Amino acid sequence: MIPKSIPLKNEAMFRLAMRHRSAAPQDICNSYERLEFFGDSVLGLVVAQYLFEHHPHWDQGMMSKAKSSVVQEAPLAEISKCLGLDAYLELSASEEATGGRQRPSILADVVEAVFGAIYLESGLEVARWFILEQLNPYLVRISSGDVNPDDYKSKLQEIAQSIWKKTPNYRVLNEFGAAHDKKFTVEVIFDDEVIGEGTGRSKKEAEQAAAAEAIEVIRRNVRF
Repeated sequence: MIPKSIPLKNEAMFRLAMRHRSAAPQDICNSYERLEFFGDSVLGLVVAQYLFEHHPHWDQGMMSKAKSSVVQEAPLAEISKCLGLDAYLELSASEEATGGRQRPSILADVVEAVFGAIYLESGLEVARWFILEQLNPYLVRISSGDVNPDDYKSKLQEIAQSIWKKTPNYRVLNEFGAAHDKKFTVEVIFDDEVIGEGTGRSKKEAEQAAAAEAIEVIRRNVRF
């Protein structure tokens, strides 16, 4: 059943948007990945047009920074949680056991898949309305000039130093995609233990995503 907050009627399309690749091992095209790829482009277009129209005095560099602060894993994962998409995720048993349902990279992917599904079913205007409705708090923030992406790496370092007096390390786990659409998966390691993993369109973005996940893991398990 599709959540009432999502303007989508096609049940099969919604289920596809919620299906992680681990739940479709025999046919990766039967997972959300194609929809996520398409939805990412729709999201980028909508945000770019919004910035172009609402901030006529911003130059390309300012608009690029503003877009990056919105179109990134952490805000998208928060939106996904607010929509309750974590409850609808279809994962393999192993992915479920390792915390996939709360993994920011997966939550960000599925909300982009939903954006793509809405566009395919109802067109750009409905998709634009829905995307801007979800992004409104972040767009309000950047309108005030706060266009710097959240620095989760610095936050994680501060937390680790204050609790354990040590610094976490980052390691590239995977690099995939065509040359024009590269993605990186990075894990953050503390005392030889992986405490976070993130995916991004650059190593820097992936490190920020991994740090964001690590912070959530620490908050759930350590009082500080």
